[in-house]
Amino acid sequence: MRMLVLALALLMVTLLPSCVGKKAQELFETAQFEEKQNNQEHARQLYEEIAVKFPDSEYAKKAKERLAEIKK
Repeated sequence: MRMLVLALALLMVTLLPSCVGKKAQELFETAQFEEKQNNQEHARQLYEEIAVKFPDSEYAKKAKERLAEIKK
């Protein structure tokens, strides 16, 4: 039983980063779509959400760059 719990915990730790990265990617792609649809406010909200929820992801950096462009 103890080995099963340990194996499940290890599996979760291994898979969690890919799930987080996928969610950040999905939000970023949605924000890009919103920009193309001229919905700048919603795009801004999505980029801000990425920066807050996924600060260490590659998408956070991209989101911050897009935010700087939108606010100009």
